[in-house]
Amino acid sequence: MEKKIIATTSLAGCFGCHMSFLDIDERILDLIELVEFNKSPIDDIKNFTKQVDIGLIEGGCCNSENIELLKLFRENCNILVSFGECAIMGGLPALRNGIPIEECLQEAYIDGPTVGENKQKILPNNEELPMLLDKVYPCHEIVKIDYFLPGCPPRAELIWNALVALVTGKEMELPYEVVKFD
Repeated sequence: MEKKIIATTSLAGCFGCHMSFLDIDERILDLIELVEFNKSPIDDIKNFTKQVDIGLIEGGCCNSENIELLKLFRENCNILVSFGECAIMGGLPALRNGIPIEECLQEAYIDGPTVGENKQKILPNNEELPMLLDKVYPCHEIVKIDYFLPGCPPRAELIWNALVALVTGKEMELPYEVVKFD
């Protein structure tokens, strides 16, 4: 069987989904027999070097750089998977969605209790900084997403089962235990 190509990235999130991915523990050695990583923090490849079979996206979109990267993944991945609540619904970063962006910047850089010395009341303003969006967007509001793996973060077992299903062409199951909250 030819190895499938996988890419992963983290947008506006905490990297917890990638940590959960690594919690598949020694099964990562079994996974390496089935897949090759391309453009992922797991292998430190920075750019796509070929078309990818499966892309895993962690985190939502809070700035222009996130949007560009998500669109790049959609172009280069045959299957795109949002994994984790930030990618699916905006997660904790989306808590700012009810607050005007100007107020967020004011609190973060001028008025906040941990600001320190900013007597000139300077807000970050550099063309190299990505532009903040009006809110944090879940990935499916920007590009077509093929699959969703819920959780904060998704359980390692879910990630493992989903990847094996996608790589082997089997039906992906989302057992009740994954989505129950009791």
